[in-house]
Amino acid sequence: MTLKIEGVFPPIPTPFDADGNLLLDQLKANIALWNKTALNGYVVLGSNGEAPLLTDDERVQLWQAAREAIPSNKLFLVGAGVESTRHCIALAKRAAQIGADAAMFVTPNYYKAEMKPAALVNHYRVIADASPIPTIIYNMPAATGIDIDANSVIQLAQHPNIIAIKDSSGNIAKFSDIIRSVRSDFSVIAGSGGYFYPALCVGAKGCVAALANVAPRETIAIWDAFRAGRHDDARAMQLRLVPLNAAVTTRWNIPGLKAALEELNQGFYGGPPRLPLRPLPDEDRTALRKIMQEAGVI
Repeated sequence: MTLKIEGVFPPIPTPFDADGNLLLDQLKANIALWNKTALNGYVVLGSNGEAPLLTDDERVQLWQAAREAIPSNKLFLVGAGVESTRHCIALAKRAAQIGADAAMFVTPNYYKAEMKPAALVNHYRVIADASPIPTIIYNMPAATGIDIDANSVIQLAQHPNIIAIKDSSGNIAKFSDIIRSVRSDFSVIAGSGGYFYPALCVGAKGCVAALANVAPRETIAIWDAFRAGRHDDARAMQLRLVPLNAAVTTRWNIPGLKAALEELNQGFYGGPPRLPLRPLPDEDRTALRKIMQEAGVI
């Protein structure tokens, strides 16, 4: 049976101390708090997990700690995307050994000029052929400068071990193109909470959203209202959350997300990002707190 990727998934941040060391106990404690909500699972080491700043050994430590904290009724998705196809396969195999349900691979991007559609299609097919667990395409053009096109995704969706795309482009027309052309059990997942409801309206099956870390119940409320046909409620919640979503993504990014977790005052650990990223300045934190209050999460 094909694994179904649907619902609301936070790409969880990685806890560090002031010196940039991993805090695995804090990771587990954060997951224990999120487990009290109806989140469908977690992405460990997506962009919000500061994945590019970690060694392979640190990735494995985080995955192992997360596996211990994530219950069997919630999906455990790992970010395993790196530059080389061979390295991606090695990480997929390690993630499978640890017990991940699926692995997500961001588009390789260092050699941008060579990342033409044929190269990307081949990259994902070779990974999917070798991976012991289902694979997910991750499109993140704001960070990578690469925007995988709809036709490439449609081709890749024919592979039985490629089950979804997390697309952070926000291009709803592209989502529509993909959804109308792929098999019914292939999931298009919105890569941000800022357009979750519009994506659902054209057939997306969920979101992987930074917003779901700090407003899990509210993000889930969009999903629940949409599925129940309460479109006015879904739309109203979406509109309420747009400024908060922007605050923890495009405006202040990971420093903002970690600060927002602390502002919740629910016991979450945010802590500093790893260098070269810097913590959110106090004046921005004041503005963030106001946005969180207006969104109704504090």
